[in-house]
This record gives sequence, structure tokens and C-alpha cells, in this order.
Amino acid sequence: MKMSPGMKLAALIAGSLAIACVSPFFGLSVISPADIFVPDHPDAEVFWRLRAPRAAAAFLAGSGLALSGMVFQAFFRNPLATPFTLGVSSGASFGASVYFFLGGSFLIRLGGVGPLFASLVGAGLSMFLVWSITRVKGGFSTVIMLLAGVVINFFFSSLVLFVQYLSDSHDSLRIMHWLMGSLAGLETARLADLAFVILAGLVVIRLMAPEIDLLTAGEEIAASRGVRVGLTKLKIFLAASIMVGSVVSLAGPIGFVGLMVPHACRLTLGWSHRVLIPAVFFTGGCFLVLCDLASRIILAPAEIPIGIVTSMLGGPFFLWTLFRSQKTGDLF
Repeated sequence: MKMSPGMKLAALIAGSLAIACVSPFFGLSVISPADIFVPDHPDAEVFWRLRAPRAAAAFLAGSGLALSGMVFQAFFRNPLATPFTLGVSSGASFGASVYFFLGGSFLIRLGGVGPLFASLVGAGLSMFLVWSITRVKGGFSTVIMLLAGVVINFFFSSLVLFVQYLSDSHDSLRIMHWLMGSLAGLETARLADLAFVILAGLVVIRLMAPEIDLLTAGEEIAASRGVRVGLTKLKIFLAASIMVGSVVSLAGPIGFVGLMVPHACRLTLGWSHRVLIPAVFFTGGCFLVLCDLASRIILAPAEIPIGIVTSMLGGPFFLWTLFRSQKTGDLF
């Protein structure tokens, strides 16, 4: 029997939540569910202090990156549009790199929210530059915005390398490790900040689902239906950029989640963003939870940075998307 989109969505959400709940039990050693409620049991300490918060962080980070990729792809009408190709991720990375470079010396003393604040400033700066370049060229052309994003991405990436070059050996190694993307050394107190940003972004994007559907159909059609295209794009870009900045501040620039997850959900569930938004949210979280689990067990007891795992999966997927787009004669 063929499943309806609603049934597919329900099954996808249930499976994603099940995987997210089960994953903390696995790692270098398998933890028994009976032990996690035993007071002072070593496995209970490992579960509640390390694995459960890390799984929650991975789920939230994956959800935020996937949602950001989905909305970027929607209004650019291009499956290759991601927070990375638009410069948002590299801007956030530059902000966090500057914080690591200066925060330990004399300039920035913001405690645990320092990396979050610096990443949001960097993401906001990149967003401002992309938006300004687009407006200077006239209108809000998606092609110009995409090209501007690529340029800004390279610009901020070079600045990150420059900051790393200026850093001493300790800070340079710290920046390099962070740029690979990792959830190791997670500060549990930061989870509340990340959860607030991601869930607020989810609400904003969900409320704008009808406008996103119309933008996917084309800017002219959206404008004819009363959508204020420029303002809508700004709201979407702002919400997505803030989510990306918050994830980058916590885990570094984790690539390809915003490319793979939305595209896979779109192929499975269709184009309606009322269905896609919850699907992408839960699938993105589940995907990064599985990637984090793989990063912990493939070379255990050593750990692979999660950004390497997603890049190893994302590279072939990127090529498949590109070849498929050429074959069908349409990028979206």
C-alpha cells in the first residue's frame, strides 16, 4: 500500500526520535538502560553528563543546519544553495576565530556566550555584505545574491586562515580543530542557548511556509499573490543566518547537512513546506546524531571530527546532485 505524505512524515518523525533517544546508549561501551537510573553508577554519570547532552546538541545542530539549507534552496530555487555557498557559515567561522584569537588575551570577556556572540556577529556581517552587494546591483536577484555569497564565502575563509596564521601554536591548533567541526568538549550550559535559537527559528520559518512555497514557484508569482518578496527574503535570510551562527559557535562549521537533508526530504515528501519543515527538522537532527555516533566509534577510542564525517558523505552527494540536475536540465 502506498503511504500518504502524512503517513511518511509521521513515520519519519517517529524513527528520528527513536534513533536520537537510542544513540546515547552506544559508544566506546554500550550502556544498559537499566543502569542509567541507578544513583552514582558510572554508566549513569557517563550517560547523563556526556552522551545525552551531546546527542541533544547534535540533534539541535543538525536540525538548524538542515532548516537553513532548506530555506536557502527554496528561495534560490537551487539545490546547491547552502549556508556555506552563501557565505553565512564562513562569516560565523571568522567571528568565532577572532574570538578564540583575542578572547584569551585582552579584548573579549564574555564567558560561555562569547563564541555564540562572535559567531552571530560574523554571520550578520556576511549577511549584510551579501545583501548590500545584491541591492547595489539592483533589485533582489537570486543569481546575484548567490554569486555574492560565493565571493563572501571565499573572502571570510581567507580571513579565517589569516587569523590562524597570526595565532600562536596553541590558538592555531584550537582554531584548526574547531574548523573541522566537533561536539567534543561540549559545554552543557550552552544547550539552552542553542535550543532557544533553533526552536525560535523553526517557529519563524513554519509561520512563513506559505510564502516560501510561493517563492519556490517564482518571485513573479509570489509578488502577484501579495508576497513582499524583498522583505520575505530578508526575514528568511536573517532567521537562517542566526541559526547557522549559533550552530557554528557550538560545533564549528559542519558542512553538507544543509545540502543533503533537504534534498532527500524533498525527493521523498514533495514540495510543500508545511510538510517539509517538520521533516527536515527531525531528519536533520537524526542525521547529525548518527554522524556523531559514527565519529565516536569508527576509530574508538580516538574520535573523528564530525565535520570530516559529513564531508565524506556530502562530497559524493554534491556530485550526484550536480549530475542529476544536468540530466534533468533543471537545478531545482
